[in-house]
Amino acid sequence: MENLFQFFSMFFTIYLIGYFIVFRNWSPKIRPEAASCFISFAHGTPAVFLATSAILADSNRGFAAPNTEPENSVLDFSISYFTMDLFHYLAFCPGDLLFIGHHLATLFVFVTCRYLVSHGACAILALLVLAELTSACQNAWTLARARRGDVVLAAKLSRLLLVC
Repeated sequence: MENLFQFFSMFFTIYLIGYFIVFRNWSPKIRPEAASCFISFAHGTPAVFLATSAILADSNRGFAAPNTEPENSVLDFSISYFTMDLFHYLAFCPGDLLFIGHHLATLFVFVTCRYLVSHGACAILALLVLAELTSACQNAWTLARARRGDVVLAAKLSRLLLVC
């Protein structure tokens, strides 16, 4: 549980840095969404490498295999991110039931795997890798779309990523 608090504190700090420093000149209307994307970037790429490393380090990769410590650390890392981002959605986008539902479902799977059954992390982390590979494009598109009306490069990037 110590990892959860440390990782959550890290994502909370990154969110605040995004909100108050990185996106300080953005409209208050889109700044929360930008800060959410910022923590998603901070989660996505490291999660891919951490999960891949944890999977490859475990010689027992069966669906029912007991979780290893590296796998549990990646689950704690992701649980912390999804919890922080869920708080963001509850505070700033309470009507966005799709993302709130997505975060709750993901947290249910991760928490069950990590704390209730302590098995199956290999399969869960493999899915995490696949999901997070698309996350950077989603976040770039979201940020570009938010600024497409006032930044030419954002408009171009938004159109480019929409085609992809």
